[in-house]
Amino acid sequence: MTQPPLIRALLDPARSPLPGRPLELMETHASWVLLAGDRAYKIKKPITLPFLDYGTLEKRRVACGAELAYNRRFAPELYLGVVALTGTPEAPQCDGAGKIVDYAVEMLRFDEASRLDHIAARHELTPQHMSLLAAEIVDFHGRAAVAPADSPFGTPDLACAPAFANFAELYRLLPQERTRLEELEDWAKREAKHRRHVMEARKQNGRVRECHGDLHLGNLILRGGRVVPFDCIEFNESFRWIDVASELAFTLVDLLDHGEPGLASWLLDEWLAASGDFDALHVLRFYAAYRALVRAKVSAIRAGQEEGVAAADRDLAAARAYLDLAQRLCAPRTPTLTIAHGVSGSGKSVAAQALLLADAHAGTVRLRSDVERKRMFGLAAHQHSASPLDGGIYTAQAHEATYRRLEELAQLALHNGWSVIVDAAFLRRAERDAFRRLAVNNDVPFAILACEAPVEELRRRIAARRGDASEATLAVLEKQLKWIEPLGDDERGLALTPPPWPGAR
Repeated sequence: MTQPPLIRALLDPARSPLPGRPLELMETHASWVLLAGDRAYKIKKPITLPFLDYGTLEKRRVACGAELAYNRRFAPELYLGVVALTGTPEAPQCDGAGKIVDYAVEMLRFDEASRLDHIAARHELTPQHMSLLAAEIVDFHGRAAVAPADSPFGTPDLACAPAFANFAELYRLLPQERTRLEELEDWAKREAKHRRHVMEARKQNGRVRECHGDLHLGNLILRGGRVVPFDCIEFNESFRWIDVASELAFTLVDLLDHGEPGLASWLLDEWLAASGDFDALHVLRFYAAYRALVRAKVSAIRAGQEEGVAAADRDLAAARAYLDLAQRLCAPRTPTLTIAHGVSGSGKSVAAQALLLADAHAGTVRLRSDVERKRMFGLAAHQHSASPLDGGIYTAQAHEATYRRLEELAQLALHNGWSVIVDAAFLRRAERDAFRRLAVNNDVPFAILACEAPVEELRRRIAARRGDASEATLAVLEKQLKWIEPLGDDERGLALTPPPWPGAR
């Protein structure tokens, strides 16, 4: 779109009322963003699209107010207010006298290099960033409004409608991919039918909330020791009121698109550990495939808008790559079940984390006994239970209940095509046999991640622990060393050598 007189005036140092120099312009499909010193001013374009309407001044005023309110839920320090641009387009003022010609959302400017997509492009995105992001998402979703029971938001029909409408566009845009699209559409229809009752239950259980709606890496910044979301969807309620699993799927697919499957696995692991929302595993692949197919559509649309052949071919290649990703999400590899084995301090958690990061398909979930035990007793992962040895949450009954819960969750994940790593001690042969039977019953490969270290090293690691979900002490270690049941001859062939991990404990 050609720059209108108002934008030209705001960019002109001689006429612009915006503070700070030099003045810069960033442009999106729906907005102009003017950068002025330590401020950014976002002005809606006067456009009307099937999913967005900024066509009148009043609609842009309402949209600016909504953007301010919705984004202040998680980034109040960035969203400063709404500015009325007054006077004339050729000689504008900020909140001055005269007629209002438009509105702008005033934001605190941030360093573009701190955006997670830019950090990923520099190959500097880390598991620690994903841990921060998971904590942010769980905290925000926990505070977000829950969709009313009588609203259409999150119902199977409304949740699935965009996915099926997307196929109609893809058939038109990518006619040469019709066979693949038909296969993907058939899968989506089967999944929608099969998962319908889960979607209904998730809404009833409060999992449909007023989310961000556009949670890709480009809308996340690293700031003040937090990963801060910004620029949420304000213009379309159905994009924002969604299942929290659909929101997470958006970020996971973006990580896969950036070539970071290990970090996608890490984000999912941290999100599950913090939220306990394992039922999301029923629907996560459906939502992830949908997100990948939306990206395929957007790339195909861009290909049709490009003027140069090379640029069009690049976008078509990207669209096909997203179809490839959707296919991988629809048809995951045969899952596996891996359990850890070893006393406290032997490096089980570190080895499990290494396996998680090494999954090139982001199809693995980890279940940690220390976390799930505390969840059963209403405790946060890093909250100390103050339990005595063999008491409190560490009685024999609590131990048995924890392993039953781990088995239930492993069954849920395997049934939905996810590989599972169970991070627990599994010191007793009977405990290992129960999960070996689980693998047989699900017809999946079974392995044991056998971890060990010299006794003095075990003691050193436990003494040095800080901020861990495990409450193991030196007394616990001494007890475990006395009653651990070593792997039998038939188990040693199933044992995996733990991958190396710097600083293993």
